[in-house]
Amino acid sequence: MSNSPQLFESGIRADVVFGEQVKVVNPVNLYGCSIGNQCFIGPFVEIQKDVVIGDRTKIQSHTFVCELVTIGSDCFIGHGVMFINDLFSGGGPARGDKSKWKSTSIGNNVSIGSNATILPISICDGVVIGAGSVVTRDITEPGVYVGNPAIFLRKI
Repeated sequence: MSNSPQLFESGIRADVVFGEQVKVVNPVNLYGCSIGNQCFIGPFVEIQKDVVIGDRTKIQSHTFVCELVTIGSDCFIGHGVMFINDLFSGGGPARGDKSKWKSTSIGNNVSIGSNATILPISICDGVVIGAGSVVTRDITEPGVYVGNPAIFLRKI
C-alpha cells in the first residue's frame, strides 16, 4: 500500500503588489511581496512575504529571496542566489520563532553573481558581488567583493 503525498501548488498569490510592466516567467512562487516597476522575475524563483523589490531590478532563475529582505532599484540578482534570514543563533533553525530572524538590505545598482549566498547584512549602493561569494558582513563602500567570506577586491 502506498501513501499519497500532500501536494502544494506554486505560483503567484493574490497578495503580491506589482508595479507597471513587470515580467514574470513561470513557474515561480511569489507571495505577500512588493515588486517595483519594470522588474523581471525569472523561472523557479521564490520571493516570500514582506520582501520589497525596487524598480528595474532583474532576478534570475532559481533564486530564493526570504522574508525580511529589501532589494533596491536597478539591481541584478544572478541565478541561484540565496538570501538567508536565520543564522541558527540557538544552535539550530528558529523553527517559526521569527524574533530570531535578521533582515537584509540591498542598496541600488547592486549586482550579485550567480550562486552567491547573502547572510542578513546591509549592502550599500554601487556594489558588485562575485559569483559564488558568501557575504557575511555589511558592505559600506562601493566596489567589487569576492570570495568566502566576501572581501573587497577593487573599486569600480
